[in-house]
Amino acid sequence: MTRTRTTRYDVAEHLRTPKEMAAYLEACLEEAGDDAAFIAKALGDVARAKGMAGVARWAGLSRESLYKALSGRRSPSFDTVLRVMAALQLRLRVQSDARSSGRSGRGDACSPRNSRSRKSRVSGRGGSRQLDGRSDAVP
Repeated sequence: MTRTRTTRYDVAEHLRTPKEMAAYLEACLEEAGDDAAFIAKALGDVARAKGMAGVARWAGLSRESLYKALSGRRSPSFDTVLRVMAALQLRLRVQSDARSSGRSGRGDACSPRNSRSRKSRVSGRGGSRQLDGRSDAVP
């Protein structure tokens, strides 16, 4: 009886063209949901396919720190993600999520009307002043 030998599948060995790499990342982004470590691991797969040392050098990071950041065991900083994306010559794109069409887009957390940081008040003697330049006198 002959023994079957198996090897560990490495997706990085099969990502050869920029188009394949972009399609792989796109599929991983759809599958990941809110799992940042999964996305980091997928980005690491693409970086390994392209050559981790070269990506690290272009991104201005050490190879070891890049391996750690994109291992899937932790979530890298957004700055690291952007640097790696630039090194891989990939761009992030934003599009509306058609599944959330029930939202009107008004009154959410990103709305300037609800942002307290834009209209933070600085109090002092004689009233208060808004940081956006408009004064608001207090009697």
